[in-house]
Amino acid sequence: MRLVIIEDEERAANFLVRALKQVSTEIIIEARLESVEESMNYLREASMPDVIISDIQLGDGLSFEIFEELKIEVPIIFTTAFDQYAIDAFKANGVDYLLKPYSPEDLSVALAKAKRMVVPSHTSLWEELSAQMGQTGSFKKRFMVKSGSKIVVVPAAEVMAFYSLQKGTYIFTESKRSYDIDYTLETVSGLIDPTRFFRVNRSCIVSIDANKEIYQWSTSRLKITLSGLEDLEIIVARERTKEFKEWLDQ
Repeated sequence: MRLVIIEDEERAANFLVRALKQVSTEIIIEARLESVEESMNYLREASMPDVIISDIQLGDGLSFEIFEELKIEVPIIFTTAFDQYAIDAFKANGVDYLLKPYSPEDLSVALAKAKRMVVPSHTSLWEELSAQMGQTGSFKKRFMVKSGSKIVVVPAAEVMAFYSLQKGTYIFTESKRSYDIDYTLETVSGLIDPTRFFRVNRSCIVSIDANKEIYQWSTSRLKITLSGLEDLEIIVARERTKEFKEWLDQ
């Protein structure tokens, strides 16, 4: 895994380097950058790393400026001593938000999340998806949800279904947990990869990877039961049945 570190505090940078060596011997640190300006110059010219680990408050500004200015599609792990930037961090492609002082174990968990999102051969996520889909544009890679007082990042690959219930919209994960999200189902439909997700009716989108059983509901309709979400009645809309079968058979 090829990493770039953006950190202007010498002590924090040294700790991070030591922690990375504890986590894995396969990590290559390609650069340590110390400012917004230096980071922009480097990332414009160098090949993109697999993962970026970035402090938020730098000497010449916030690191968010880097990711607003440049098209950065690799996972970013943010580190900071302050908790007020969490939402901004996830909007900037952040996969985790480590509050200093964090432990090597915290870093290991964050890197595991990032590793799941790294595309082989260092192809950009945009290029990889475009090649698969034969079109330009990219799809949402993760969803930020709240679990009590915590903010949890759920990779799209772990989402088994999206559904609407009583004016709320929820994601259902492979760990069989549901979280509410700040999107309508209509909005979600435009953000996700249609080769992996299918909107079966007005209130439910299912994943191709979901552990599901499909039954003949009538002569022209199907019923889906998701493991862990059996109480939710999912009936494939009549006008979508043929397309749904084709999607399953792709």
